[in-house]
Amino acid sequence: MRNALLAAAVVICGIVPAAAQDEAAWTEIRANLAGTRPIEDGAGAIILEAPTRAEDAALVPITVRLTGTGDARVRRLTLVVDENPAPIVSTFELTGVSGDFSLSTRIRVNSYSFVRALAETEGGRLVMVKSYVKAAGGCSAPAAKDPVEAKAHLGEMRFRVFANRGEAQVQVRHPNYSGLQMDQLTRHYTPAWYVERLEVRQGETPLFSMTGGISLSEDPTIRFTYAAGGAPVTVEAKDTQGSVFRKAFPAAGS
Repeated sequence: MRNALLAAAVVICGIVPAAAQDEAAWTEIRANLAGTRPIEDGAGAIILEAPTRAEDAALVPITVRLTGTGDARVRRLTLVVDENPAPIVSTFELTGVSGDFSLSTRIRVNSYSFVRALAETEGGRLVMVKSYVKAAGGCSAPAAKDPVEAKAHLGEMRFRVFANRGEAQVQVRHPNYSGLQMDQLTRHYTPAWYVERLEVRQGETPLFSMTGGISLSEDPTIRFTYAAGGAPVTVEAKDTQGSVFRKAFPAAGS
């Protein structure tokens, strides 16, 4: 009875629960991403790991684990933060993935929001899971590094292999400015400038590619399932100013 009265009071007062607000934001995002295509519950096919409350809203760790082979294999993965000014964090084309696959990165979360992992399978199905993250101010938080230092190391890359875990990690040094961060000296907003494209290949075989936006944290870092050995790994990145960064690494990492 008490719960029913509380729910009625919420409606009368015009107060909409946070989760309901986030679902309202998703309605428009969904239309742009999937149109009228059905989206199935991805439980079992996708595991999304995200903190309930983020320690740093500008560096929120996200891990997505994918399962499935054949028509159920995931070929495209899109990360979404409903309440961010630019909700689409990044889209991954998983060209070289043949089975179970995991991927981790760091994102910005601007306010309490659902974070979603939307996957498209080889068979054309859309499946999705979501997790509610409590964080605020991630897109407008000042850059962690000094602008002069950031430009001095712009485009530097790292490729590490964790053979005992069957994983590798790629990092590109880049400030990834969101366009919402204020320069504390000039009091002007720093224009958006970020890595918009990242491709990782082993020999002539593409492992994955990423199209990113302002919701990806500075110094974009991606950890992924990887079998060490074979041909060298090439990483190529392009940012919104047209700069291209490219480097080849031994298959065993640097």
